Amino acid sequence: MQSDPHPYESLTPDMVLQAVESFGYLSNGRQLALNSYENRVYQVGMEQGEPLIVKFYRPGRWSDDAILEEHAFTLALAERELPVVAPLVDAEGQSLHQYAGFRLALFPRRGGHWPELDKAEHREWMGRFLAQIHVVGASQPFQHRPAITVENFGDESVAYLLEHDFIPQELQLAYRTLAEDLLQQIRRAYERAGAVDSIRLHGDCHPGNILWTDSGPHFVDFDDTRSGPAIQDLWMLLSGERQEMSLQLSDILAGYEMFREFDTRELHLIEALRTLRMLHYSAWLARRWQDPAFPHNFPWFNSSRYWEDQILSLREQAAKLDEPILMV
Repeated sequence: MQSDPHPYESLTPDMVLQAVESFGYLSNGRQLALNSYENRVYQVGMEQGEPLIVKFYRPGRWSDDAILEEHAFTLALAERELPVVAPLVDAEGQSLHQYAGFRLALFPRRGGHWPELDKAEHREWMGRFLAQIHVVGASQPFQHRPAITVENFGDESVAYLLEHDFIPQELQLAYRTLAEDLLQQIRRAYERAGAVDSIRLHGDCHPGNILWTDSGPHFVDFDDTRSGPAIQDLWMLLSGERQEMSLQLSDILAGYEMFREFDTRELHLIEALRTLRMLHYSAWLARRWQDPAFPHNFPWFNSSRYWEDQILSLREQAAKLDEPILMV
């Protein structure tokens, strides 16, 4: 669902503090805007104790039921002592709140740094935790949150970009024909994979959503949690050339299969899912372009250079989609 043009126009610094204090917390007046564009997220200092994180959900994006499913999933993971950052629950058992027309949730602050995935033992560690998350994820389906599909990440993304004239006219034909070919290749990859399981996932498990401490990784920002194949939470941890990615994936799966069997047919989906993410990302920027934060922070998006580079990257993906799957 498309957002209103300026959904956060009335969200002032004073309102952020007032919203947090309305739930019985005493702020020291300090706040820090965190790196978030889809929602608005702030660290708010407390007179006593650690700061809190407050997330104001983008109006019109998710239904209340969909947000509550996100919360229920992360709370179930936290109950099993898995390293996720779940929302705080009040005395009435509520995690989703309303203030001045906004929906919001409060979270404990968790520190950490970029994950150290250059070591085999750390990759195995990640695999063990992701498998345990997926065990919980496979225990029941989402009812209100969508799945990652070729239709919603691929077809709808391409259609939106072409219908709303974000692509320069001189590049539209090249983009359209390339996207049509890619979507056919992606569907063939899904056909090769066959009927793989669709489970509840983190959904956006890139290194920026993982904080590493001496006690290991913990996972933040389940805002994009969806249903999909397990490999969706694994492939974004891979980088480098094919040989390097094969080694990295082998280490991740060594830890993963201590807790959950991995269906190797899903290896057919790695480059398909990567391509879908690229298409979806461009459409996400386009759908949010009326939010002033997006032209300010992504000024390169509305330029010929971006689309020329995007077409080049997608052509590289077309070649990768025809390569053999990674060997593990």
